[in-house]
Amino acid sequence: MQPMSKDNPTPLYLQIANNIRTKINDGEIVDDEALPSERELTAMTGASRVTIRKAIDKLIAEGLLYRKQGSGTYVSPRIQSPSSFLSSFTDDAIKRGDEPGVFWIVKSFSNPTADEAAQLEIAVTSEVARLGRVRLSNGEPLAIENAIVPKEFLPELDTLGDSLYEALSKLGHRPIRGRQKIRASLATPTEAGLLQIDEGSEVLRIERTTYSASGSVVEYTRSAYRGDRYEFVSDLS
Repeated sequence: MQPMSKDNPTPLYLQIANNIRTKINDGEIVDDEALPSERELTAMTGASRVTIRKAIDKLIAEGLLYRKQGSGTYVSPRIQSPSSFLSSFTDDAIKRGDEPGVFWIVKSFSNPTADEAAQLEIAVTSEVARLGRVRLSNGEPLAIENAIVPKEFLPELDTLGDSLYEALSKLGHRPIRGRQKIRASLATPTEAGLLQIDEGSEVLRIERTTYSASGSVVEYTRSAYRGDRYEFVSDLS
C-alpha cells in the first residue's frame, strides 16, 4: 500500500478505504485474508491510527471487511451464486450453511400495471400478489426483492412464509425454468437504507421471469443485490 497524498482533496481515511477496496476487488487481498495490523497500515500510509481505524470502520460498514475479536480484520467472503440454475434465496442460504431471514416491506393484492401484465401474460384486470421484502443471511441484509405473482398461484397472504418458492411448490406451481437479466447499477437512497450500505454503492439489478411445468408465468421479480457481497457465476461449455 502506497503512502497517501495530503495534497489530494479527498480525506485521508477515504483514500485509504478506496485503496483497500481496490486491492480487494482486484484480488490482491482474497476472501478471509487478514489485513495488515493498524500499526503496519500506519507505517505503510503515514496516516494516524485514528485515520486507519476510520477507514477500516467504513469498509466494515460496507460489508467488505469483518473483525475477529483478538485476531484482526479480515476480508469478507463474497457469495458466489450460480446464475445458470433456478433456485431461491432461501435454498441458496441454507446450502451455504447460513440462516436465511426476511423483512417484509409489502404483502398485498392489487391489479398489475400494463408492463407487469405483459410480463406475466395476464390481463390488467387480473389480481396479483405484490411481495416486497429485504432478504437476510445471518441477519445481514443482502438483497431487496419485489415479486409479482398471479393471485391464483398463492395461498392467503397471511399464511405466506419467508420462502416464495416453497409456497408455490405446495400448490403445485414451483418454477422449473426461467429467464433473468443482470446489470450493474448504483443504490438509491431508499435501497441504501434498507441494505445498510452507502448511497451510490454498487448493486446488481436482476429481473427474473419464471415458468411452471404447464408453461404458465408464475413470477416476475425485480431485485437489487449488494454488489460488494454477491457474484453470479455461470458454467460455460
